[in-house]
This record gives sequence, C-alpha cells and structure tokens, in this order.
Amino acid sequence: MKLFKTKIIIPIVLCVVFLSTTAYKNDFFEIAKQIEIFTELYKEINMNYVDDTNPGDLMDVAIKSMLEELDPYTRFMNEQDVEAARINNTGDYTGIGARVKIQKDKLIIIEPYKDYPADKAGLKAGDEIIKVGDVLVSDYKDDAGNLLKGTSGSSVTVTYKRNNKTETATIKRAEVEIKAVPHFSMVNDQTGYIVLNKFNSKASAETNYALRDLKAQGAKRIILDLRGNPGGLLNEAVNVVNLFVPKGQLVVTTKSKVKKYNRQYFTKKDPTDIEIPLVVLIDGSSASASEIVSGTLQDLDRAVVIGSRSFGKGLVQRPKRLTYGTQVKITISRYYTPSGRCIQSLDYWNRNDKGEAVRVKQENYNEFKTKNGRKVFDGGGVYPDVTFGKLKNSTITKAIINSDLIFDYATAYYYKNPSKDISNFTLTDTDFKDFKTFMDNSNFSFTTDTEKALFKAYEVSVKENLNDDIESDYNTLISGLKSSKDKAIDAHKEYILKMLTEEIVKRYAYREGLYEYYKTHDENIKKSTQILGNTMTYMDYLR
Repeated sequence: MKLFKTKIIIPIVLCVVFLSTTAYKNDFFEIAKQIEIFTELYKEINMNYVDDTNPGDLMDVAIKSMLEELDPYTRFMNEQDVEAARINNTGDYTGIGARVKIQKDKLIIIEPYKDYPADKAGLKAGDEIIKVGDVLVSDYKDDAGNLLKGTSGSSVTVTYKRNNKTETATIKRAEVEIKAVPHFSMVNDQTGYIVLNKFNSKASAETNYALRDLKAQGAKRIILDLRGNPGGLLNEAVNVVNLFVPKGQLVVTTKSKVKKYNRQYFTKKDPTDIEIPLVVLIDGSSASASEIVSGTLQDLDRAVVIGSRSFGKGLVQRPKRLTYGTQVKITISRYYTPSGRCIQSLDYWNRNDKGEAVRVKQENYNEFKTKNGRKVFDGGGVYPDVTFGKLKNSTITKAIINSDLIFDYATAYYYKNPSKDISNFTLTDTDFKDFKTFMDNSNFSFTTDTEKALFKAYEVSVKENLNDDIESDYNTLISGLKSSKDKAIDAHKEYILKMLTEEIVKRYAYREGLYEYYKTHDENIKKSTQILGNTMTYMDYLR
C-alpha cells in the first residue's frame, strides 16, 4: 500500500501545482487587464468629459459601487473614516463631548454626554448647530463634525437654533472617554446589572471592573445587557466570555479561504467567576461580538439568554492599510460558536432578483447541541432561551425612526414639559394620538413596496391606453393601502411608545438615567430578575 502511494504522489503534486499556478496566472492576468481598462476609462473621462469632473468624487463612487457587490461590511475608509474607527475602537477623542448628526446644512446634537463640555455649555439634544466659529456648516463641504474637534483646552464658539431662536455658546474642548460599560448598579440587594454597549479595547476591562464592584456590593447573580450593542473587537468578546468561563475554553472559530485567518480563539486568563448565575439580554440590534458572547455563553450553558432574536452577523472584518492614510475593511472569514454554528442570517452571495441579500430560510437552519445537549440553530442570529417582550420592528416603524420623527417629537415634548419626574414616567393613549398628529403635521410620507408595484403597473396601463378601465380600481387600492398603513402604525403602538419613552427619558436624565429607568420599568429586566431569583427555574432553562 505504501509503495502504491509513493508511485502516484509525484504526478498528483505536479498536477496540483500546475493547476494552482495556472489558476493564479489566469487571475493575475484578468486583474491586470481589468485595472488597465479602468485606468484608461478613468483618464479619458477626466480629460474629455463635456463638463468639469471631480476625480476624487468619481473614484469614491467607483470604489463604493464595486464594494456594494460584496457585503455591507467590506468598505473603503477615507482618512476621516479611519479616525472615526480609531475613536470607536479606543473610545477616546478630543472634542465637545456630544454625539452629533450631519443633516443638510446643519449639525444636530443627538446626545450631549453628561458633565462633558457641550453639556456644561448648555447644549441639549435637538439643538441645530448652523455655525462653528466663523464657518457656516452649510458652506462646509467635508465632514462638518470635524469642526467641533480640536486640541484639549481650546475653545470653539457655536451658533445654534433652539425653538426657532438663534443662540451662541462657547465650548472648551476636552478629552472625551466613551465608555464601553456606561452603567452598572444593583437591581436589588442580590442582583447586579451591567450594560455593555460596545466592544472597544476597554470592553473586557470595564466589564470585569463592574462585575467585581457589584460582587463587592453583594451581587449573587448578574444581568449582562447587550441590547443595542453592534459589536466591535473579536478579542474583546473572547475576553468578556473569559470572565465567566474557565481558562482554555474554546470561544469562537474563524474559517476563511485564506489559511492564516483560520483560527481558534480560547480563553487565556483565569476567570472572575464561573459559578455566578448569569442572564444575557439581547435584541435585534445585538450583533457581531455581542452574538459571539451571547451565543458562546448559550452553547456552554453558562447563561440564560433572554430577549428577541439577535441581528445575525457571523462575519469577521479586518482593516488593511492603503496609501494616503486610507484603509479598506475586508470581510475575511466567518465565525462559529463552540457548538459549530454560524449565526449569519443574510446571504450576500446569493441575492434575489432585486439584488438584495436574502435571509436564510428557517427550514434551512441546521441543528446543533449545547454542552448539556440543548438544541440551538444556525442561520438566523442567536435565538434566546426566553423570548420575552418581543417588539415588532416593521418597515413602517423603521421609516418613522429613519425620518427622525421619534427624535423630533421627544425634542418638542421636552420643551412643552420642561419639568418632569421621570421615575414613574409613562406615555398614555393621548400621547400616542398626539404623536400621530405630530407625524401628520410633519408631512411624514412612506411608500410601501406594494404601492410602488401598483404605481408601476398603473404606469404600464397608461402606456397601453388601458388606464381608463383601471384608474378607478387603482385609486381605490391606493386609498385602501393608506388606511392599512394607518392601521399598521396602530398595530405597532407598543414599539413606537417604547422608542418614544426611551428618547424622552434621556432628555431629562441623560443616558445614565435611562438605565436607572430600565431597572424598574423594563419587562426584560423584570423577567431576568425573576428567573435569577429562583435557582430551580434558572437551572431548568440550562438543562
């Protein structure tokens, strides 16, 4: 048998080398060919197009269009994007201490951080900055948010609008630290609550500090809140898991076509506590590193996962440096939890007729087993052990949020009610009706896919001179759809009121106050406390 293997191994190796080399040369030639074609095209357009062109803008569009064919996480990063990524990963920068949003010709203060310069200068959420120093935001062509940054101790004067009045404020910039753990406290005399809202380079250290501090306060059980956490650094996810599981435990495996990216990540440190009962909260915005933590702790039967199905991002990215301070962040691998599942929910490589990524169908999910033999599945995010308080985030509610109506209503509400005790704050049916009136007065419009399809069909009928016969039916259908949209808003009343409540509470008590509000009003935390308070119930979920 050995002789037989010896006789055939050489031609097989030669064949493989020949084939792989040929494939490499073919790829290399095709790449070189396409680059040459693009270079010539780019040059000819810039030299000969009838109007002046901006070479940088053209290239930016070309690059982004190319990357759109892949997945939304593989993207080109200019110098400003690279700096933003650095801030996100480290949590440190120098500025006014506020989250801002660029909107047309102004900067909107989304959230001032408590006790940081913007807050001390009196700026509030909803303020519209129209001028920074002598620079009009409307005239600034680059990222206007950079106007607010500067060296620590330097001052900047901003002109802003609030309630149709123009005001100014001088803000002294300072170093800003964005915490990975913005809040931790005791829910009751034995239950600790930790909010982990991003996986930057300080995530595990801050979580560890919070865990130890709460234990010193008497915590005998822990709620780890990962809701709304979009993820971040993979190593930090491994280190957070390590706080609750022994050294040497497999946490996650990455698999790639590039051999060096095929890795297994094990816990490397002594844990903080491997016995303390643990609940992990997730929702539809918990993604990436959050899913590694929640999925791994679920696979190891180390925590009860509560909430709604997570986002479903099972892909790993790595930044690669390019020239002139730019980078490209590339999806290099998929990750797998200890049971072997990949929770990626969208298939970017087999799109539908519209070119949209399709969700993995539930009948195509694969079954895996946790350490104790419980069934878990891949293909659709992390599914909680306790699905509780699930709120629908439909197309119409996304449209409401994306149009900033929730944010704008909270701003109006705050100035109508400047003094408010939010400890037992609850929005009523009257408030919901008021919000719907606010929507109408804001000229909120939302076109459903159904309306688009009907309009397209109607346009075709006009071209074919058939519109006289169907116009009446078309108008009836559109009227019916409008009524259906109104009913859809009512059907999502619970979700809308939850979003409104959170935004309004932050206006009075900052984000820190929102977490305090959660402890007494949030149904997921109440359920978590109830489960943790009964040892038999807690253990039953893990068997």
